[in-house]
Amino acid sequence: MPISSNFTSILTQEWTVNFLQCYPDGYLKHTELCNLLQLTAALHAEQGGISFTDMQLHNQAWVLSRMRVEITELPKWRDVVTIKTWINSLENSRSIRCLEVYLGDRKIVGCETFWAVFNTNSRRPEALQLPFDHFVIYPDPATTVPVGKIELPSEMIAVGQHMVVLSDLDIVNHANSVKYLEWCLDTVALDTFAQQRICSLDMNYMKEVSFHDLVCIHRYETAASLTFALKREDKACFALRVQLA
Repeated sequence: MPISSNFTSILTQEWTVNFLQCYPDGYLKHTELCNLLQLTAALHAEQGGISFTDMQLHNQAWVLSRMRVEITELPKWRDVVTIKTWINSLENSRSIRCLEVYLGDRKIVGCETFWAVFNTNSRRPEALQLPFDHFVIYPDPATTVPVGKIELPSEMIAVGQHMVVLSDLDIVNHANSVKYLEWCLDTVALDTFAQQRICSLDMNYMKEVSFHDLVCIHRYETAASLTFALKREDKACFALRVQLA
């Protein structure tokens, strides 16, 4: 697809929170927040001519490698939020994209994401085959702490398992990144969400999981944080650190 006539290097997009996206108390689910961030990033890539459709001409796609979300407050049902996004860096097969969520004039969420270009045939990373010089790179951060690697504790315990089903899959034919988060958060006590204790989410994606793969959910818990690992055949595919208030 050609570069959109209304393309800008910084995109701002409004979204209205609907009731299907909310917890029983009416606040936006953390998984749905991540979905909105992902959709905004995809919209900006589409307007800039580096979308999934564009990249498939070269058998390529963007895949999420790491993500950090810092949360001051969650929006609720019927709130209109504005998400702002820009590219922080882009070279060869890697890119850092920043996003911020505003409720009115208040910034309520900051997010930094690290993406890799992935060949959908070989399932391996490779350099982006599309031009991207029209994107202005803005080095401004969106989070107080940059996205980084999660060190997994050795004393984690198994708290559940999940077999990948059709509803978990996305257009790249693997489990969507938000599903990994969903499987982990589904094991957390309800009070954690009711009291809005989650301050930040750090996610590392190490290996893709596919239809009918069985993943085991492991957790390590302290008063200040929860650390999760999703493992397939005893090898970590995903790590999540949840910082608590």
